[in-house]
Amino acid sequence: QVQLVESGGGLVQPGGSLRLSCAASGFTFNFYAMSWYRQAPGKERELAAFISSAGGSRSYADSVKGRFTVSRDNAKNTVYLQMNSLKPEDTAVYYCNVQIRGQSSWGPGTQVTVSS
Repeated sequence: QVQLVESGGGLVQPGGSLRLSCAASGFTFNFYAMSWYRQAPGKERELAAFISSAGGSRSYADSVKGRFTVSRDNAKNTVYLQMNSLKPEDTAVYYCNVQIRGQSSWGPGTQVTVSS
């Protein structure tokens, strides 16, 4: 079955950087687009970044554009989210997502906390 496992979260000071990883298994990774979502306390889950199956198309939420970069390594079945110039409002649980034949699959998430 589809399995997604995020890693790389943690506590970072404002202005710092983190790189999140999402290891995927149970499906043909290079066939599918991947997304990163995030959910801050008391808020709805929101799309942060999207990358197409071959990596040629990427899109970002306005709130992260210019600071976050999504990438993937199809040989390693892994998608990444490089986060720079982090702000306290980036504090959230970050989730990896894939949609296969109309079914959405999620990882357990990784906590990112931006605080001094």
